[in-house]
Amino acid sequence: VQVVESGGGLVQPGGSLRLSCVASGFTFRWYAMNWYRQAPGKERELVARISSGGGSTNYADSVKGRFTISRDNDKNTVFLQMNSLKPDDTAVYYCRADRQIGGVRYDYWGQGTQVTVSS
Repeated sequence: VQVVESGGGLVQPGGSLRLSCVASGFTFRWYAMNWYRQAPGKERELVARISSGGGSTNYADSVKGRFTISRDNDKNTVFLQMNSLKPDDTAVYYCRADRQIGGVRYDYWGQGTQVTVSS
């Protein structure tokens, strides 16, 4: 199983970035996909989630209206489009795949990609 994020970098406040997460080794279309982030000294937080089929999305209040999560099940890829970036968005961004069958949860994490918002 592999979950690999890319697209992070340094961007000025007000700028945009698009993160990608490519998965392999499991049936991608069966899994909900999530983006988390963790800033220095803070707990990891859920930023956005998309259902397995892509028809349902949820966002943290802090990113609503600025971030958009989407997925391409043919390419085993999930995206996070981030607009109007703020310094508070600086963090390591992680991709997570999850699925629950009965009482058993299956999840896979990527290694993260750094996003730095600074002038």
